Amino acid sequence: MPDFTPRDIQQINEHGLTLDQINQQISNFKTGFPSADILSAATINNGVLPMLNESYAEYYLSNCNNYKIVKFVPASGAATRMFKDLFEYLSNGTINKTTQTVLDNLTDFAFYDDLKQHLPINATPRDIIECIVTERGLNYGNAPKGLIQFHKYATFNRTAAAEHLIEGTQYARTNNTVNIHFTVSPEHISGFQELFSRIVPTYESEFGIKFNISMSCQKKQTDTIAVNMDNTPFRNDDGTLLFRPAGHGALIENLDDIDADIIFIKNIDNVCPEHARGDTIIHKQALAGLAIKTQKQIFDYIRAIDNGTANMDEIRRYINKNLGIQTTENDNLREILNRPLRVCGIIKNTGEPGGGPFWTRDTNGRISLQIVEPGQISDDKKHILHNGEFFSPTDIVCMPRDINGNKFNLNDFVDLTTGFIAEKSKNGHPLRAMERPGLWNGAMAKWNTIFVETPLSTFTPVKVITDLIKPSHI
Repeated sequence: MPDFTPRDIQQINEHGLTLDQINQQISNFKTGFPSADILSAATINNGVLPMLNESYAEYYLSNCNNYKIVKFVPASGAATRMFKDLFEYLSNGTINKTTQTVLDNLTDFAFYDDLKQHLPINATPRDIIECIVTERGLNYGNAPKGLIQFHKYATFNRTAAAEHLIEGTQYARTNNTVNIHFTVSPEHISGFQELFSRIVPTYESEFGIKFNISMSCQKKQTDTIAVNMDNTPFRNDDGTLLFRPAGHGALIENLDDIDADIIFIKNIDNVCPEHARGDTIIHKQALAGLAIKTQKQIFDYIRAIDNGTANMDEIRRYINKNLGIQTTENDNLREILNRPLRVCGIIKNTGEPGGGPFWTRDTNGRISLQIVEPGQISDDKKHILHNGEFFSPTDIVCMPRDINGNKFNLNDFVDLTTGFIAEKSKNGHPLRAMERPGLWNGAMAKWNTIFVETPLSTFTPVKVITDLIKPSHI
């Protein structure tokens, strides 16, 4: 292991990390993370439930006021990649396909009303693109997706964050209150605060509800050290160590801080206009209805075990069929039942094979359902990817409390042997960076898991700017 100076150790401690943790991270760089041992793709009735009927949504609506509900929206990502092609045009002067589409359909974008206030008379294509992505105008190239105008309405157009507020009123309200939590980058907190102070009073009056909005930032102690290509610590020009955010999975720390009985998780860019939201609402409610029913059954089984009246064969069959884990004769069934629960809505994969739900075997021989990304799979298992019918979760409903109403410590259910190592650069110098287990996969690897098919219409992400003028967003 490297010799760290007292200055290094002080920097490590100020970051909320320990020397042992840093040494473990460097060890992970050297050894890499083990590949996921995928056995087969999860399919309908083999790890994936078919679409739920409306009775589950009705069950949720009849019970939701008995629960504290929070909608959790990861919103810290910058929109830089969304405007990649526009920046490319500004760099080389060649109008690419994306840029031409933007120019040809400019008035169809919800942000056009704001944009035209910045455009000079007889604006050139460069003027227009600069006013979209740079400080000359909207500065969207440096903005988070949550603060970008996504959708047009007759009165006020809505940002992605505003859409999440309105969507929350339709499935995440308890006794006329919507609790919603956004994870944001520190530099964008003021922007979100300004937006909410401007729109929330209007929305509360319009929908007759109260919004309880909170925000948090990814915690510094979840960052990971960067290393050179030879796995020695990478240093900034001033000699200090370089730490980098550890990716989406680090948000398990933020999720663990949420005080709720039910938590809905949905990414900031996966939101559609109000008129197209019917499927999203009914299936969100249905997923939550299934989660409530499943938790009640789990608690009944735990009570039976504690009372000595349990039919252990029945419980074993239930776990094997419903909770995404295959038990063995030596398993402590109560221990398996006593875990946080997630119900995940997933969609059919209509593109190239990629990340999704698979039956996997861990280092202890345990077979369970997991979300696995292509980068986690060894070459000799890549062929199994082509059998994957489903995409990674578009919606997740979490039940984070135990039978006594106490919140689980979610960090106890993370698989620390999963992660990703990627090559990056800083000031022109190559480096290796590490991401913690993803929120959908390694960070929730030891949860009880149910996958449910949901319609394609529930997944409308905005990855590039032209997605905003697709039919699902107009």
